[in-house]
Amino acid sequence: MRILLVNMPWASIDVPSLALGILTNSVRRRYPDAEVEVLHANLDYVDWVVDRTEFGLRDYQYYSLFTYFAGCGDWVFSSALYDDPEWRVEEFTSRVRDQMSERELALNVELHRCAPEFIGDLAARILERGPDLVGFTSTFQQNTAALAAAKHVKRLDPTIRTVFGGANCDGEQGAALHRNFPFVDLVVRGEGEAAFPALLAALTGGDRALAAVEGLCWTDRDGRRTANPMSTKPLPPAEIVSPDYTGYFERLAASRARNWVEPKLVVEGARGCWWGEKHHCTFCGLNGSFMEFRSKHPGAFYDEIIGLAERHQVLDMFVVDNILDMSYVSTLLPRLAESGYDLRLQYEIKSNMKGAQVQALADAGLVSVQPGIESLSARVLKIMDKGVTGCLNVRMLRDAETSGITVAWNYLYGFPGETGEDYESILAQFPALHHLSPAGGSSRIAIERFSPYFNRPELGFGELRPAAQYLLNYDLPESELMDLAYIFDVPQRGIGTDLATRLDAAVTEWQDEYARSRLTHLDLGHEIVLVSRRRHFDWRVVRLTDAGEVAAFRLLDQPHSLGSLARRLARPEPELAVLLERWRELGVVFTDGGQFVHVAPRSMNQHLLRIDHLHPERVGARPGADNSEIRSAEPATLTTV
Repeated sequence: MRILLVNMPWASIDVPSLALGILTNSVRRRYPDAEVEVLHANLDYVDWVVDRTEFGLRDYQYYSLFTYFAGCGDWVFSSALYDDPEWRVEEFTSRVRDQMSERELALNVELHRCAPEFIGDLAARILERGPDLVGFTSTFQQNTAALAAAKHVKRLDPTIRTVFGGANCDGEQGAALHRNFPFVDLVVRGEGEAAFPALLAALTGGDRALAAVEGLCWTDRDGRRTANPMSTKPLPPAEIVSPDYTGYFERLAASRARNWVEPKLVVEGARGCWWGEKHHCTFCGLNGSFMEFRSKHPGAFYDEIIGLAERHQVLDMFVVDNILDMSYVSTLLPRLAESGYDLRLQYEIKSNMKGAQVQALADAGLVSVQPGIESLSARVLKIMDKGVTGCLNVRMLRDAETSGITVAWNYLYGFPGETGEDYESILAQFPALHHLSPAGGSSRIAIERFSPYFNRPELGFGELRPAAQYLLNYDLPESELMDLAYIFDVPQRGIGTDLATRLDAAVTEWQDEYARSRLTHLDLGHEIVLVSRRRHFDWRVVRLTDAGEVAAFRLLDQPHSLGSLARRLARPEPELAVLLERWRELGVVFTDGGQFVHVAPRSMNQHLLRIDHLHPERVGARPGADNSEIRSAEPATLTTV
């Protein structure tokens, strides 16, 4: 059997497809005689489109990263899905005209009109490879492109079987996709390394064999479309297959995209979420049908990481785990630190990790973490069921700055039960945090399938409708879109537009100020020296020489309430309240929910450590500003306030 696996736009171009890498290895292990090839159609599209229009990396990222919630990437290829270059151009233009620039609007319409030509060319090249089965992975904004390609392949050769899988095919989504698009022969729902080989084995066994494949959507000999019950048992960690990335790096080297990006590897050590098993964050739709946390043996995962790095000569890696297995801190990470490889890893963690654990991440080669901060308000975080406080989140930002790790996070709002008071006190303290990794942006929460907000209307979102993008991208009734959609529109909850606008402006200011802001502390034993360069504070150096103040500052390395601090220091609360208020005015402490934590990273030459791997355009001040502070790392002259 000849199997062709296709990775359509708008998959990221700087990494190979983890899903297709896993399927490739799964098939080769089970069926060594089968021919398996991955077609990197996302790279093919880059080469195709740059010859026809002005198009660059930022344009590709516009679709692959920045417009997911607007659905622009799917709309571009909806014209090819419905064989109409003018498919809903007027409706799209009317909906988004006020939300994007004239160039962005023109680019959307231009790519939409030429998408059928690309899909036609791609389908012809797929047939040239002579596949018996063509599999499409669909995640984020790959759905209409993959559907359009499958439709054209079946039109050219109805005997080729088309198979879909991926995050867009989980649960009811996969069943709806199979039910509404007859050119999709099969949909694999669930973990592919188990289901896909089982499907291949069943293809020669008739209806009875297909009916036994868990989660499979298929059509019987009488034309009835059937969705088998999904597996209720997640794959054991020892059976999570490592990926085979054969061909990706060679294809990238031959693509125009080779001048746009540095290739990275994608690795996976765990699935599920150990926090979500007990406390599913109210807005989170990740993990789909399987929340149960499972992780690979640290030795096996170490061998996989080092093996991939050696095989492909690439040290930059995305770890796609939804959350770090905390046992890895004492098992996997020390081995990576001692491996002799200058690895550069990006990982998702929980934000309550302490300073020593954060440093262990840095020592192992982590340059960027996504700790799921989402808010700095303890009350809003409780509504989210995050299991952390605002002070713990600030501590994470501070300790990451000490260790030179970039923190990727977004400020979310719009939660039922939140009030303006939950934001006012936090906004007033933003200037004290300008030296810490800023939020990438602020946004009202989206309601995602599989989240508690989706499944439990009593939590505050009872009126769900498919997000507006689905009405533009598919010619289907709303009842079918309810099953196909992952994002849903709801009436707004929480804070109003005025406060949301202020929050967005405050986040933008934080982003602008970060590169030129500094606050550090140096503990000399008998005194602590604080050095600050932040626009909203006019002091430069403060020395803490009083033994009580030194002790208080050290205790505030961890969040403490006023009462706890008073008990630990054996000092009167009113006296400490005066001290904490003075430190708050100096921007030395952050307070929320009755707790306090200091915000000064240890002095570690932060400007040399500070590398923004996610937003390189932010490194440096705005045009026309004084960049001397970034260019120079000389110590400041010590003065007293």
